[in-house]
Amino acid sequence: MYQNILVAADGSDHSIRTAEHAAELANMQGDAHITIIYVIDGDTSKHDVLEVGDKETVEMKRLERLKPIEEKFDLMDLDYSIEIKRGEPGPTIVRYANDEDFDLVIIGSRGLNVLQEMVLGSVSHKVAKRVKCPVMIVK
Repeated sequence: MYQNILVAADGSDHSIRTAEHAAELANMQGDAHITIIYVIDGDTSKHDVLEVGDKETVEMKRLERLKPIEEKFDLMDLDYSIEIKRGEPGPTIVRYANDEDFDLVIIGSRGLNVLQEMVLGSVSHKVAKRVKCPVMIVK
């Protein structure tokens, strides 16, 4: 049923719980593929560069945020890949999900940037409204 699953991740506790649900679903399907999408917005990019400095260290730290998810998928021997995109998270996830052939998008109800969610509306809400396939929002 869900052979091609997109998981939106930002390294937050919510995205780790989201990955747990994706892993369970993929495990039940047997041969499902999971794509982890990590979107770097302008504010995050500026903050990372100011905090760390050099580009290589920034890239390593970004990938470190996804390590708990990768470890979980590796432990369960799941087929997955990582897509790192730049842009505003909601529209970027929607565009990628709609351009590719996903059966399901799984996203956390909250991410790392709670202030942005309160001011602009939640990323999960934007994704649920605009993605063409089913969307699971994990609390």
